[in-house]
Amino acid sequence: MRNVSCNALILSIQPQGENNRTATIFSEAEGIIYATLYGGPKSKLRSLVSPMNSGVLYLYRDEAKKSTKITDFDVKKYHLSFRENLFKTFASSLAAEILIKTKCAGSPKSAWRITNGLLDGMELSDEKESRLGFVRFLWRYLEILGIKPNTSTCVQCGESLHSRKFTNDSLLYMNIFDERENGFICADCSHSMYSAQGGNDSYKPRFILGKSAVTYLEAISTLAPKDVRRILIDEKSYLEMKELCFALIENACGSKLKSLESGIGIL
Repeated sequence: MRNVSCNALILSIQPQGENNRTATIFSEAEGIIYATLYGGPKSKLRSLVSPMNSGVLYLYRDEAKKSTKITDFDVKKYHLSFRENLFKTFASSLAAEILIKTKCAGSPKSAWRITNGLLDGMELSDEKESRLGFVRFLWRYLEILGIKPNTSTCVQCGESLHSRKFTNDSLLYMNIFDERENGFICADCSHSMYSAQGGNDSYKPRFILGKSAVTYLEAISTLAPKDVRRILIDEKSYLEMKELCFALIENACGSKLKSLESGIGIL
């Protein structure tokens, strides 16, 4: 039996009997842990242990019974704006589901850093900025998982994806994402693939990203977060990145994400 404390984020709460609840917790040191919260609706501790609240959590562990009980919670951040904005609500739920399903990507400390960066950033931002911030979170999480696609060079010819200068021909900047190779195919190679199909218009890859989208993803990986936040991005490029990131993260989780399905039209 022992008392411990940890930096923690409450991911979800589930009823356990009439008065108790089970808390799913993200601990900076241990990753995902589960603990019982005792007390009825009038319990002060029950009001503190709520989803997306973070701070120092105090636990009592009974090794013999293999049980963990929450004894106190010193909340440092409440993220109150999440209760007033549907996107932030669903985005935080999706982030929690990803953490649970991937076991914090096997790196709790790295996952802790970017997850809290996401939540704190959304709390201080409007919905538009939060949406782009969520794309950045997903891309960084893919990197922690070790499956982030290469956005520097074409997976077929090895040429840089960022060397072309802008012209009026937007087709010069269309990069196909090759799911088998987990990388991008440049405009020249994409054109060759299209020609090899006899110019058949029915040939349509699942993901096509423009130069702005691929360049932004590259910036997320190479620039400091404060510098990436200064980059302006158009709606089309945002949607291209979002759809790709959602697909990659769901594939990494190995199953459909309930938060993603329930949040269709919101996320």
